Amino acid sequence: MTFQEKLDVIVKKNKSLVCVGLDTDVNKIPEQLKTKENAVFEFNKAIIDATHDLVCAYKPNSAFYEANGDEGIRQLKMTFDYINKTYPEIITILDAKRADIGNTNNGYVKYAFDWLNADGITLHPYLGSEALKPFLERVDKASIILCRTSNKGAGEFQDIVSKKGETMYKIVAKKVAEDWNKLGNCMMVIGATYPEELAEVRKIASDMTFLVPGVGAQGGDVEKIVKAGLNSKGAGIIINSSRGIIFASSGAYFAEVARREAIKLKEEINKYR
Repeated sequence: MTFQEKLDVIVKKNKSLVCVGLDTDVNKIPEQLKTKENAVFEFNKAIIDATHDLVCAYKPNSAFYEANGDEGIRQLKMTFDYINKTYPEIITILDAKRADIGNTNNGYVKYAFDWLNADGITLHPYLGSEALKPFLERVDKASIILCRTSNKGAGEFQDIVSKKGETMYKIVAKKVAEDWNKLGNCMMVIGATYPEELAEVRKIASDMTFLVPGVGAQGGDVEKIVKAGLNSKGAGIIINSSRGIIFASSGAYFAEVARREAIKLKEEINKYR
């Protein structure tokens, strides 16, 4: 089963375009968990168990795990293993924003796809398709290319205009849609904080699926995102919320509160579909 096929199944089953970002900062997890063995994993597990029927994907951000060295990576592995074993129909995305020369990327491919068994990974386009070939050749996995990111400083490079009058993010979008997606396994990252640009990329990329971070704590407007981003099939976007869901409460009932926030986001998205 390809990434897109797996995604289509879970979107239909859970009636959801929600992705929960597992950006698990060990300093922010509830106090009652901090003394437990595998505290980060136990936090993730509680969030996953509370939201698995409301989402289409989970997206751990590698930085929060790498920051804790080998212990953090071990619990990242435990998190992927738990999702893949307990809720295997749900998409898993490693948010790692990798990019390097092709030989080095072979190592990243083995780490992300064969060891963690992630369904997709976020990637930088800057080194070109030749360098990203080890990722692009994996027809069963998604190469999720950064196109128009959600951070405030994104325009420093992404809004540069070429001599032909095209902005950089549109050049990236065309390259991914027209050249890199020959196996149908590419996606793009388009930030929720830029709905107008999202609409422009949708025109370029036809029905390709976008990963859309930036709702919740970053302030993306759900109505604008959905109306700008949906493809002809009424899907084509995975809308990610991280802190707004997983850290909605630091109390004893943090998982129940996370579930309520996930329900709210799912219902708001579906209202505009």
